[in-house]
Amino acid sequence: MKAVVLVGGEGTRLRPLTLSAPKQMLPIVGVPMIERVLVKLASHGIDQAVLSLGYLPDAFVEAYPENRAAGVELTYAVEPEPLDTAGAVRFAATFAGIDETFVVVNGDVLTDLDLSGLVAFHREREAEGTIALHPVDDPSAFGVVPTDPEGRVTAFVEKPPRDEAPTNQINAGTYVLESSVLDHIPEGGRVSIEREIFPAMVRDGRLFARSDDGYWLDTGTPSAYLQANFDYVNGRRGPVVTPSLTDRGRGVLAEDGQRAEGEVVGPSVLLAGCVIEAGARVERCVLGRGCVVAPGAAVSDSVLMDGCHVAADAKVAGSVMGPRSIVGQRADVRPVSVLGADAVVSSGTLVDGERVSG
Repeated sequence: MKAVVLVGGEGTRLRPLTLSAPKQMLPIVGVPMIERVLVKLASHGIDQAVLSLGYLPDAFVEAYPENRAAGVELTYAVEPEPLDTAGAVRFAATFAGIDETFVVVNGDVLTDLDLSGLVAFHREREAEGTIALHPVDDPSAFGVVPTDPEGRVTAFVEKPPRDEAPTNQINAGTYVLESSVLDHIPEGGRVSIEREIFPAMVRDGRLFARSDDGYWLDTGTPSAYLQANFDYVNGRRGPVVTPSLTDRGRGVLAEDGQRAEGEVVGPSVLLAGCVIEAGARVERCVLGRGCVVAPGAAVSDSVLMDGCHVAADAKVAGSVMGPRSIVGQRADVRPVSVLGADAVVSSGTLVDGERVSG
């Protein structure tokens, strides 16, 4: 079976990290997010995926020049202009010549939903389209999808006020579609699958939905990005899927080639080339390859991408440091701050929930 993976968004909520890389290429415990998504697809029999690209498409092509990742064959469909969700699905599926039942997923959503069960449900109902649903406490930021007892969608309500939502079952961003759905999507221009195509399918009784309460996370905000990393480290999602990691005890996983003379408190992950100097403290962190934490520095509840440097007596808490970013001596970076690639926080500077570009 084939999948269309939507990866064309600009990731504005994660800026400045996404000024230099698409969000689906950001690492989740050292592995690009897109590979985390593809691994799950492959586990349900998806062997071909079309990446619907728009923003910084070369990042994907350069990362996977052999058109393969996580055991899945890749096709790159680069939008000529932003086409929104339905337009992107039509463009990518047509580009790849899809003419059978296929799956659509969002490349920035990490989930353990039962995709095989969703496909089986879709076929049992002889549906033209089927949406995966997920229950949430506050549905006001999502598309809400009430259904009848057979699973037929009765309405599609985009981002209702919390006290007016007809259900807490939201659109989880995974769809099973027949290729005939493509005929309902106008060619060229922006078309939304949530606001235009799905409501039309509801009116025709052609859209079904199935709830799944498995793990689900939209990684699009700094807090959610941190959670995505720590859900792997804490075992809420697992395994970490970095074969070179070994258990060093006390909840610390590490690759060979790192040096930890300072204190490291788990759950933490240290990738190859990390140096934790004597007198430094790292607690509940993911440190990318080649990171350095100098004497007297304290780093907690944070994700540091490759090549970061935390200078002597500096503090970093509950934040994300983009690749090669630097926090100077005695600087104080507080939650939830985001440093972009090559960003520099000068010595003695306070960064409190701010975003610092490189």
